[in-house]
Amino acid sequence: MSQTITNFDSPALFQGVIARRLCAFVLDVIFMAIIGWVVATNIFIFGLFTFGLGFFMFHIMPFFPILYYTLAVATGGTPGQRIFSLAVRQDADLSAPSPAQALVWAILLWLSFFILAGLPFAMALVGSRHRAGHDVFSGLVIIRIA
Repeated sequence: MSQTITNFDSPALFQGVIARRLCAFVLDVIFMAIIGWVVATNIFIFGLFTFGLGFFMFHIMPFFPILYYTLAVATGGTPGQRIFSLAVRQDADLSAPSPAQALVWAILLWLSFFILAGLPFAMALVGSRHRAGHDVFSGLVIIRIA
């Protein structure tokens, strides 16, 4: 990102972020479903060629969403977030997140859905920077880049 942002609390960075995040998430789920279907098909074909031994590779499929989000967020945002002009940045200085932060963010995102029933997402409705629980605990923030 070649843009230099000097005012970290500018309202323009956070305006409309919640709706864009929701749309980006839906798009990312569609992308993951398509990629997951292709991977599952390839594992099935590989399993047939290895007389059933390749079917054990289906055990990696539950980790695919965490891997998808970790790799995408570590590079600045998921494809869905980039389409909707969003970027994931560190809260302190708006630099790109580290891979460890991206992993924590991805794990907490999915825990927010399945364990805590989406409750940490309510934090995004009350804060001026629209940060959800997984954003706060991982030290990341979602901003608009356009």
